Amino acid sequence: MPIYDYKCSDCGKTYDVFHKVREIKEDIICPTCNSTTHVRLISAPSFSMNGSSGSGYSSEAAPSCADGSCCAGACGVN
Repeated sequence: MPIYDYKCSDCGKTYDVFHKVREIKEDIICPTCNSTTHVRLISAPSFSMNGSSGSGYSSEAAPSCADGSCCAGACGVN
């Protein structure tokens, strides 16, 4: 079941919505102000595949590349 992040255009609150099959825009309501005006945000998963845990997955956030330390600036983020 996909989880999407939305930001309310009226009050600015960010919230998650679990979609069962497909997105129905009329069903997305801000939990703070009950507005139906929103923007869907792009979010990246924060997990890494490493051998340190039994399952091979880690729930730790990936390192930031803001200073170029993760790729020596090759990704163009910095």
